[in-house]
Amino acid sequence: MFRVLAGRLCALAIVSVAAAPPLMAAPAPIITASYATIGDATSVPYGWVDFCRRYAGECDHGQLSPLDINLSAKAFEQIDRINKWVNATVEPITDWDHWHVVDQWDYPTDGKGDCEDYALFKRRLLIALGFPRQALLMTVVKDENNEGHAILTVKTNHGEFVLDNLTDTIKPWDATPYRFVKRQSQSDENVWVQIGPPTTAPAIVSR
Repeated sequence: MFRVLAGRLCALAIVSVAAAPPLMAAPAPIITASYATIGDATSVPYGWVDFCRRYAGECDHGQLSPLDINLSAKAFEQIDRINKWVNATVEPITDWDHWHVVDQWDYPTDGKGDCEDYALFKRRLLIALGFPRQALLMTVVKDENNEGHAILTVKTNHGEFVLDNLTDTIKPWDATPYRFVKRQSQSDENVWVQIGPPTTAPAIVSR
């Protein structure tokens, strides 16, 4: 049932975004950003492991050749519209209030979710639009209060940007207030790698 609902929501999102009227002033693509320093393989978040147990078909793509997005004006507009549409459509709710568990990664099939659910949904919609999954990386950070938070890193030929449920603005990864902890490997979505100097991973991912 979850897969059916998720598929319907995904299809609705693609139709809605495609059918939306043109933006009055589409944002200009950001020309350049830097790239994060990636370290060794590290522990995989429990939320991702549990998500893959429930959505096995979406996590079994095996080894892939790293591939970045060609950040054309059209690509940027598509990414920007997905980011804003999901942020406006999904109602924020904590995992405890939603599922009565501390941390659960899922698609917002009922229109509700927290940070990782927003990121997973954006990732799915962008993949459905033809963007390479190797360039759409689930990422765990620590926020200004040292609490766990999840965002989506978009790796492009012009640098790395983040899609965040807390803002509609697509920002270079190093223009955020976050301490980056780890993210998916471009070569294998089930392998996670450190970002920058090693740091203790947050116990849970929220917001």
